[in-house]
This record gives sequence, structure tokens and C-alpha cells, in this order.
Amino acid sequence: MSGQWTARLAELGITLPAVVAPVGSYTPALRVGDMVYTSGQLPVVDGSLQSVGKVSEGAEGVVRPDEANAAARQCALNALAAVHAEVGIDAVVRVVKVVGFVASANGFTGQPAVINGASDLIGEVFGDAGVHARSAVGVAELPLGAPVEVELVVQVA
Repeated sequence: MSGQWTARLAELGITLPAVVAPVGSYTPALRVGDMVYTSGQLPVVDGSLQSVGKVSEGAEGVVRPDEANAAARQCALNALAAVHAEVGIDAVVRVVKVVGFVASANGFTGQPAVINGASDLIGEVFGDAGVHARSAVGVAELPLGAPVEVELVVQVA
């Protein structure tokens, strides 16, 4: 089914962004056998973080859960861009795992709903091949003050 994911992205009106340059000593994605592992991807758009801060409900000066959900979606797009640069998006057989980290304000427990932004995008693009295992973890801080970080593991042909 050559070109199926490229066609699906076009059908959804989604253009994969450029690969985000690493902020440390690592590669955005690495293929090992028939698996591709992405490094944690931040919600970077055009070279800048889409949002900054800890996720909380109702507090001033924080990232709201709906904003963090959108940021997780952007993280997943950036991860797909890294996969595409490594092997080509149409080589993906299935998405195996999504790992999401949420910079959480004290008492915030809505990490699963935030990381749904990434999981929902994966489902839209890959359908049944996008059904994946997942972790959604609350953390104290993320690089550059990002509210979310997402990594993917995908199986490729």
C-alpha cells in the first residue's frame, strides 16, 4: 500500500513540519531493525515553543489542559516528521507506543487527557495501525519550560 500514509495526511489537510533541531546531543529518530524510536519531541512550531509553562486547571499563568492537548498534538506531528526524515512516513507498519510527559502543576492529574492530543492524531492518521500502548506521565519540569513532550515507537517495513 505504497503512499497510503502520505495520502491520508493530505486527505486530513496535514503537512508534516520540518524536523525540529535537537536541543542536545541526540538524533531526532533512530531506526533499529524494524523499529524507529523518536527522541522526545516538544511542541515546537516554526522554531519556537507553541506554549510554555506547567499544566493546571483554573490557575492564572499556567497552560490550560486544552492548550496542552493541542501542544501534545504538535509534539506528535514533530515526532512523525522525525520518523518521516528517518525512513519515510509510508514505511510505517504500525505505531507501537506513545510516551507522553506533562509538566504538571501541583495537584494536576489530567495527564491522560492531555496526551490524548497525541494519541488522537495518531488514530486519525493511521486508523487501526495507530492503536498503540501508551504512558502519560506527570513531571515537575520539561526542557525549555515546555508543557508537554512526546516520543513514539513505530514499526516499519
